[in-house]
Amino acid sequence: MMDASKYRVGYYPVGKEYNKWVGKDHVEKAPVWCSVDMRDGNQSLVIPMNLEEKLEYFKVLCDVGFKEIEVGFPAASETEYEFLRTLIDQNLIPPDVTVQVLTQCREHIIRKTFDACKGAPNAIIHFYNATSVAQREQVFKMSKEEIKQIAVEGAEQVKKLADEYEGSFRFEYSPESFTGTEPEYALEVCNAVLDVLQPGAENNVIINLPVTVEMSLPHVYASQVEYMSENLKYREFVTLSLHPHNDRGTGVADTELALLAGADRVEGTLFGNGERTGNVDIITLALNLYSHGVDPRLDLSDMNTLVEKYERCTRMHVYERAPYAGALVFAAFSGSHQDAIAKGMKYRAKNKMHRWNVPYIPIDPTDIGRTYDADVIRVNSQSGKGGIGYLLEQSFGYNLPPKMREHFSYVCKDISDRGHKELKPDEIFSIFEEGYLNLDSGIRVTDFDFMREGDAVKITITFERNGIETEMEAEGNGTLNAVNNALRQFTGEQYTLEVFSQHSMQGQGSRSVAASYIGLEREDGRLFWGVGTDTDVIRASTKALLSAFHNMTKGGM
Repeated sequence: MMDASKYRVGYYPVGKEYNKWVGKDHVEKAPVWCSVDMRDGNQSLVIPMNLEEKLEYFKVLCDVGFKEIEVGFPAASETEYEFLRTLIDQNLIPPDVTVQVLTQCREHIIRKTFDACKGAPNAIIHFYNATSVAQREQVFKMSKEEIKQIAVEGAEQVKKLADEYEGSFRFEYSPESFTGTEPEYALEVCNAVLDVLQPGAENNVIINLPVTVEMSLPHVYASQVEYMSENLKYREFVTLSLHPHNDRGTGVADTELALLAGADRVEGTLFGNGERTGNVDIITLALNLYSHGVDPRLDLSDMNTLVEKYERCTRMHVYERAPYAGALVFAAFSGSHQDAIAKGMKYRAKNKMHRWNVPYIPIDPTDIGRTYDADVIRVNSQSGKGGIGYLLEQSFGYNLPPKMREHFSYVCKDISDRGHKELKPDEIFSIFEEGYLNLDSGIRVTDFDFMREGDAVKITITFERNGIETEMEAEGNGTLNAVNNALRQFTGEQYTLEVFSQHSMQGQGSRSVAASYIGLEREDGRLFWGVGTDTDVIRASTKALLSAFHNMTKGGM
């Protein structure tokens, strides 16, 4: 049985004066991004990446545009050590990329870390120790002063070894479990570390504030970050970094509010992979910025390939509803959503709009390599006429009259419902083609001749049925009306030509193809539809008439 009384607030808020971030509306520029996929992400995999997979994944991160990449904990395993040495020895690190390595504040571990980094063109030595109340009391059984001394000695050791080893080194310090640490104590420890490292114009130091475990609402973390930002020593020479996890499901909110509060840098992973519920998702953060008109400084223009490489290297799966990256996040199955999207897209095209403002879709899917027909309008039993009509128009060039669009949508929904499946664009076109387009009614027009007399059109037309040709004469107020009147006389069928529309098909080359749509109404009010296409507009409308006639007399659509 659940018992909430065993839990209490386990975090330490700061004073109410540290809330200036509240007055800011949005993040104005992208932070410095640091991918921790190769370390925090990799250590959380059921089967960690092997050397070949790590090398491939490292290239993916470089191609995306990460300039800082935490490549591992080289003192923890031979695989981690070998991976870093391979990057350095084979010159696989681009000149504008800095590799980052993690180490505990223990002398032999720090020294092995420097061994692994020897000769690195640019490296960040990221050292840490746990500072939280729970860790001090339960794990280390040490006083505040003793814990702070571990951090100070770690700073002294990395500074000393940086002078001894070949390479270009920067330093990063993390008070691990910052969110479970008293803010004034975390500040005391960080300032003691900074006093050792002596940040300056040529010696920028990173202070990283990990949400090792989410404990509070996001605004509490933001105020803690603002407190640190305003009280850290050497602040102009310090990069204030974030490392949020997602235990409460608010890692993205933690990060965005903390950026408003003064943070400069974010450590996270692609698609939020990481321990427990994961690290913060950099894909979501970056595209949230993008949706507000801020350049994220990461290239996410081929999301499908990025997802494929991530899933293959990590053996993880990107959830279908993951923001931006999920297979279904741009999909609209609901009829009302589809109708709004279709109208929004047409409005945007008609008005030649540059700014994106389409209902239900926060960014243009094509910006990240998605397509409208395959990703946006998806057809199942919940879909409506607007979306199905838009898909048919965008993918195949057919702009159905409103009543026909409604009729066709019910046909598609019924097929989807009975088959318990989604209908793909090609399946939808097959249903349209088989049900309406250039159908064989058993009657052919083999010859016709028109003559206009005043407002009337007279026609001599030859029908063929069952191999027998019959010549008919009729007249009407237009060419199609005359053909229709002749067909009624020839067949003896009673109906009304209720709907007619026609347009030129797009993308058909130099020979323009006309598409005609006809709806025939029986006395009982039922409408039957047909579509015809031809390079000759009269033949196209005649084909549409005969297709509709077929459906009316043969029990079709």
